[in-house]
Amino acid sequence: RIGAQLCLRGKQQFRLTEVGQATYDAAQKLFLDLDNFTLRVSSATGSLSGRLRVGASDGIYTSEQLGLHRAIDRLLEGGADVFIELTLGTPSELEQMVADGELDIAVGPFSQKAPSVTYIDYISEPHSLYCGVKHPLFGKKDSDIDLRDIENSRFSVRRYRYFDDLYLVGHPRASASVVEMEAQAMMLLSGHFIGFLPCHFAAPWVKEGRLRALKPASFDFSSMHRIAFRTQNSSSPAILALLEAMRFGDAS
Repeated sequence: RIGAQLCLRGKQQFRLTEVGQATYDAAQKLFLDLDNFTLRVSSATGSLSGRLRVGASDGIYTSEQLGLHRAIDRLLEGGADVFIELTLGTPSELEQMVADGELDIAVGPFSQKAPSVTYIDYISEPHSLYCGVKHPLFGKKDSDIDLRDIENSRFSVRRYRYFDDLYLVGHPRASASVVEMEAQAMMLLSGHFIGFLPCHFAAPWVKEGRLRALKPASFDFSSMHRIAFRTQNSSSPAILALLEAMRFGDAS
């Protein structure tokens, strides 16, 4: 019906032609426009239905606010009949997905580098430097831990914060890298690494005596999580509804 070949198929490969890629992109935009149409019409009638694509960083489910479960509860308790797509990713991935229109709204410690995106400060997330119970520094008093102890410890960094993590402790090099917070926890619980974790995420293991924070007065820091959405979508009923559920009444 389109009048051109859309894909090339063989025994070992499948790929779209140039026309196929353009058709796919146009179809994706069409589906998004249909979702927005449904949201706007339903909003005008006093209800809210349609699709809402939400992004968030991983390792936040242990935070009541950052975990978004309270906001989703408020949204759905208010009578919204919304199909929610929840995607987890790194801050840079989520920020790009918002800029590209693949997500309606996202929450994370964003760099605020996308010119077409609106950012709203949301919640500051405290972090500490941790080690596991088998690590040589676990039983050492903070007052007895010096920079040499830190430098001699294997350091696990978050890949998307590679140099930031190193700079915060003055460590010369990384011995491991992770992306997900769960992976960072595994590294620290092994007893061979030190590294940063959000305090709310580390809290259960700290309570069990399996992790401890090292020299909080020297190494603790806070990361600001921001809400991000495309500026052109600032009047979207779905975005406004979620912002309200997150206790932000005005998206503009």
